[in-house]
Amino acid sequence: MAVAVKTQDLPRIKGVRYIPKENYYVPGHRTCAGCGPALQYKLVAKAAGPNTIFVGPTGCMYVANSSYLCTPYAVPWIHAQITNGGAVASGIEAAYQVLIRKGKWEGELPNVIVMGGDGGSVDIGLQAMSGLMYRGHDALFICYDNESYANTGIQTSPTTPYGGNTTFTPPGPAIPEGKKLFPKDPPQLVIGGHPAVKYVATASIAYPADLINKVRKGLNLKGPAFLHIHAPCPKGWTFDESKTVDIARMAIQTGMWVLYEWDNGEIKYQHRPRQYKPVREYLTLQGRFAHLTEAHIEKIQAFVDAKLKAPGIPVAIPLPPPRAVA
Repeated sequence: MAVAVKTQDLPRIKGVRYIPKENYYVPGHRTCAGCGPALQYKLVAKAAGPNTIFVGPTGCMYVANSSYLCTPYAVPWIHAQITNGGAVASGIEAAYQVLIRKGKWEGELPNVIVMGGDGGSVDIGLQAMSGLMYRGHDALFICYDNESYANTGIQTSPTTPYGGNTTFTPPGPAIPEGKKLFPKDPPQLVIGGHPAVKYVATASIAYPADLINKVRKGLNLKGPAFLHIHAPCPKGWTFDESKTVDIARMAIQTGMWVLYEWDNGEIKYQHRPRQYKPVREYLTLQGRFAHLTEAHIEKIQAFVDAKLKAPGIPVAIPLPPPRAVA
């Protein structure tokens, strides 16, 4: 006789004043001052609660959080390679399903959450993330996006914006814009290629109640879910560490980041400004864009304008010019 799987039902909160006071991501880590990924981790852990297992692929939130014999996690946490966060989470979820089926686990199914950076989600870790989604495991995969490989020296990643100055895309006479490529669209990678997935959303640390509700919605849903969280990085983006939330909010106000959820085929938007500010107001706040010319800024503005005509829908991006033949 099949044993019913008991799942958690996490309630929606009405606003910031209702954010849980309990912390499951606590002091004891070495993240930078003003670290956006650390703030989103704290909010995600509050949303998920004590019956949670985090899978941490190599990245900022692994290295800075897990010094020898000291971690900030008040819930079970396991380190995964940057390549296989989705695979490790799949195994954990499948093991609990077996224990429940055999009557060896009578509690609720734990929240299984992968906390992967942009590299561990849609670059090096893309295959394992896609496998988790494809097989339909009951887990939440979160991409905390600081738009670079920040842990190893601020190298470019697939989500680094066009024009970003990184150690792998330094601007110079030959390539004045720095990064020549426009970023991947992680939510669309999941939506377009994984029929088992019914919930995909974007979030931002600038809107914590919205972030918490989306985490809980993804966890309450039976099956795989994907969340893409914007997490500004003072070190990599070169801005004052006291401005992290301001930078995140300006991304929303300029259209550089759009808050929406794809819920079983229906797109819903959150916190859309009545009138978007020019992207220039976002770019000029960050040293990584200080080298951009007017032509480069106009190119970014055109990309954002096209995206805002139908947020959440892929847009055609300009391809970089062909490389010169030696």
